[in-house]
Amino acid sequence: MEIRNATTVFALLLLGTTAQPATAFDWFKTDAERNAQRALEARTPKLESTEEVLRLRIPGHTLGETEGVSVNSKGHLFVYSRSGTGGSARGGTAAELFEFDQNLRFVKLWGENNYAASFAHSVRVDKDDNVWMVDEGSHMIVGFNTEGDVIRVYGRKTEAIDYLESHLERGEKVTDIHPVGVLDIFNRPTDIAWDPEGNSYISDGYGNSRVVKIAKDGTWLKAVGTYGSGDGQFNTPHGIATDGKGLVYVADRNNNRIQVYDYDLNFKKYITGVASPWTLQVTPKYLYSGDGTSGKIYRLDHQGKLLGWAQTSLGQGQGNCLIHQMHAVSDNVIYKGSCSLWNVEKITFKN
Repeated sequence: MEIRNATTVFALLLLGTTAQPATAFDWFKTDAERNAQRALEARTPKLESTEEVLRLRIPGHTLGETEGVSVNSKGHLFVYSRSGTGGSARGGTAAELFEFDQNLRFVKLWGENNYAASFAHSVRVDKDDNVWMVDEGSHMIVGFNTEGDVIRVYGRKTEAIDYLESHLERGEKVTDIHPVGVLDIFNRPTDIAWDPEGNSYISDGYGNSRVVKIAKDGTWLKAVGTYGSGDGQFNTPHGIATDGKGLVYVADRNNNRIQVYDYDLNFKKYITGVASPWTLQVTPKYLYSGDGTSGKIYRLDHQGKLLGWAQTSLGQGQGNCLIHQMHAVSDNVIYKGSCSLWNVEKITFKN
């Protein structure tokens, strides 16, 4: 295991000083927004934390891009990775769901030869230890019970023959990359969360720009959101979390805000000051937001007040997609996966 101090910063040798990573505020649209975020962080306590790179080994295989991470009630770690054996540069699948036990020993590959495993985005474990993979490439969410049996399938993969006929043979073009979503069909979904009744909330996603609520029995109940930056709009809802007390938090990533809804998907408020929120987690005391661009984790109270922040993921040779998904096991311990780092880290806050 490799342990690094999370307060490490890059030394810019040519300038003889220290600075933020070059991409730290790339999602901001104006210098004023960037400067406001820097000023907020300057007057907000910096959290002391440690990073532990977990030693995860898979026989005859690499871990790959660790897009999704989650932990079940037994302490087993699930990683939904952009990995595979084909090695295709374009067009091939990149999605495998791995399980590791509480001692980080490899257990098994879930959903082997899975039709929905196309381009991994996230994995979540519900209160009954069912495991859910959210696949951006197939536009599908698949739930497995503890034995690995498929118990629920949401969405449907675009049929390959239809795509080839439309776009290759007839030369048709996609003219609306952010359409208004329709019933039963996702468009590059990103994450899933639940309320105490077992209803699902799905952030959907890169294409449809909305949040969907689905009943425990699979009935679609409601969807809110279209593409944009105004009220009732999203620009890449990239993560979602619930607090168990009536609120749904949505990471509206490219709008640099968190949107808060009640369980009936009625809008409540915006939360800002967390740079670009890629992934969210709610603990008994805190709301955590991870910015994948800068590698920073922001700690807020449940009302959205910023309490502190921590810098993670530096010194590993990458400058973007440093945090893709987080899973909190307590108020002070978070697991995080990353597109670019090919590892899972355990973040422990000391204060």
